[in-house]
Amino acid sequence: MWRFLPLAALAIFALSGCGVASVSTLIPGGIVAREEAHLMLQSLLIMVVVVVVVGFLFTYALIRYRKRPGQEDMIPIQVEGNALLEVLWTVIPIILLIILAFPTVSKTFAVSDTAVPKNHGDNVVVVKVTAHQFWWQFDYPDYGITTAEDLFIPTGKKVVFQITSSDVIHSFWVPALGGKQDANPGQINSEFLIADKPGTYSGRCAELCGASHAEMYFNVRAVSPSDFKAWTQEMKAGPTTPTTATAQNGQALFKQNCMACHAVGKTGGNLAPNLTNFADRKNIAGFLTHDKTTVEKWIKDPSSLKPGALMPARGAKGNLTDEQINDIADYLFNLSVKHNQ
Repeated sequence: MWRFLPLAALAIFALSGCGVASVSTLIPGGIVAREEAHLMLQSLLIMVVVVVVVGFLFTYALIRYRKRPGQEDMIPIQVEGNALLEVLWTVIPIILLIILAFPTVSKTFAVSDTAVPKNHGDNVVVVKVTAHQFWWQFDYPDYGITTAEDLFIPTGKKVVFQITSSDVIHSFWVPALGGKQDANPGQINSEFLIADKPGTYSGRCAELCGASHAEMYFNVRAVSPSDFKAWTQEMKAGPTTPTTATAQNGQALFKQNCMACHAVGKTGGNLAPNLTNFADRKNIAGFLTHDKTTVEKWIKDPSSLKPGALMPARGAKGNLTDEQINDIADYLFNLSVKHNQ
């Protein structure tokens, strides 16, 4: 068994490099994440120095004071009460803690909720985040927009998140943009993030919240300020009108079976994700492949794909035929706000 330990260690080391930049805290995509990464690297450097120094002293003691052939006296020279040594191993850790404490405290306050802008302006975008089992709702109060799963933000601007939960404790986390913030029922926690450049950053729920906690993903889509403005205008205008017969029939079926929970634009319920721009999203239910086949499977039996999902099954256990589900899927893939494409 022991012979496999080096191989296991090598595998762990190799796999530690397998990842995606959008979910790495060590490849920051914004100012907040960069400050946090600097703190982590600074802490790591201090720990490495301590380990190297202690390891060297330990190795030196093992070699220098080892028992030699013919040696009878096994008691080394005693150093208790040595004032210089006592001062050194007391003062050095204090100095290291001070070196670590000052930037940690200053940067913590610089990115904490106390630093969240109180006034909204051209350089601040406010997003109300509501966590649900097991999906994310995003409201833009200054724009009158509600969406889900895909979070659009402008690059170079402070995005203030007002975070809460509708059920249990969740945790809002975008590893490449900044630290975690708890989403607590009946409480609003605030933080701000800034994205340096356009791109898609993966978000996670970082608090064990139920059966599908591991699938509670979302995408942060950072776009240029001009593209963000265009997106807000497109969202306000609403999705394109379905033109095919199947999509039109799917729209009627959607209104009859789904709108009590889902909304399109400002019409419908708010118990489930708003689907205004469903066709433009990157994933289904936050983590599934975004295609028609997966949508049909999801409508038939959501809990088989995402355990604990509250959406009722509409397939064999429900009241929709395969043809009707196909029509609803056609309609959903017509829900695009990109009117010019």
